[in-house]
Amino acid sequence: MNHEAELKDWTHPADSVRFREQNEGKEHTIQIFTDGSKNEHGVGAGIAIYIQNKLTHQMKHKLHDRCSNNQAEQMAIFEALQAIETIKINNNTPRTIMIHTDSRITLESLKNRKNRNQLIEETEKR
Repeated sequence: MNHEAELKDWTHPADSVRFREQNEGKEHTIQIFTDGSKNEHGVGAGIAIYIQNKLTHQMKHKLHDRCSNNQAEQMAIFEALQAIETIKINNNTPRTIMIHTDSRITLESLKNRKNRNQLIEETEKR
């Protein structure tokens, strides 16, 4: 799928996003691991951020019990993207980001421009 036409309105070409089903072996300066879950104890989202292969941030968010597992997965990605906006790295280092998620539904929602919810819309703006 060609995302170049969809991304032409972004403010800077370096902000382009590509969806890949697997890591192509390229090193990224920021690696983000996200997960969401729902069980009898509640609903939550977890995030681990590695900068240059060092764990620098861990976050967890408790969500309302009415939230679904998919909403928790989406919230984890959204919160991770929000967090990296403030992360400073060496200016000489290229800022490349890889997000690891097991939420195929979230990835498909981000790709599909016709079937959107507010959280997916806000995530795409990041």
